[in-house]
Amino acid sequence: MSSPRRALVVVDVQQEYFEGPLQIQHPPRDEALANVTRAMDLALDHDLPVVVVQHEYPEGAPLFGAGSVGWALHPEVEKRLQPSWKRISKVNGSVFAGTDVAEWLAGQGVDTITIAGFMTNNCDFATAVEAEGLGLAAEILSDATGAIHLANEMGKVRAEVLHEALMVLLHSNFAAVGTTEAWAAAVQGGQSLPKNDLVTSAVQGRSAFAG
Repeated sequence: MSSPRRALVVVDVQQEYFEGPLQIQHPPRDEALANVTRAMDLALDHDLPVVVVQHEYPEGAPLFGAGSVGWALHPEVEKRLQPSWKRISKVNGSVFAGTDVAEWLAGQGVDTITIAGFMTNNCDFATAVEAEGLGLAAEILSDATGAIHLANEMGKVRAEVLHEALMVLLHSNFAAVGTTEAWAAAVQGGQSLPKNDLVTSAVQGRSAFAG
C-alpha cells in the first residue's frame, strides 16, 4: 500500500470554544489544544500541507462575529501559522461547503485529510462525512478534537458520551480515528491510520451487547 498524501485540517480552534456557551467540555480543552498544536508542529516538521479554518459570521454577530474576541484563533494556533498554509473562513459546518478547500487539496496531491479542532459534534463530523463524497480518506484525532454537552427537545447527552459515540461512529465508516500519538507514529512511518468498517463494527457490536 502506498503512503498516504496527507493534509492537516485545523478546524475552528477559536476563542469561542474556550469561553462562553460553546466551551469544549471533553476532552479537556487545554489538553485538546496541546494536541492540536503538536499536530501542527509535526505537520511543519514533515512538510505536510495544512489548512487552518476559522468560522466567521458578519461583524456584530453574537458568536464568531468577524473581528471579535471570540472569532480570533487561539494564540497558540495563531503564532504557528506559516505563509505556505492555506487559511479560510467558512459559514457552514463542513470545511468544504462554500469554500475552495477541495480544489486546493487536489492541487497539493492530497488523498487523505487529518481533522483536528472543534467541534466533534458539528464541524469535525460534517467535514469527515463530506470528505467521503469528494474521494478523500479522512482521519480524525480523538484527543485533538472536542465536544460540548447538548440538551434539547430530543433529550440530553454529556460531552464525554457524545464524543465517544461519535468517535465510534466515525471509525465504523467515515474516518480512521486515532490519538495524536498514534497519528504521529503513522506520519513518521509513512503509514495510514488503521480504520474499521461498518460490517465488522456491526458484528463486533452484536457480540459486545449479546445477551
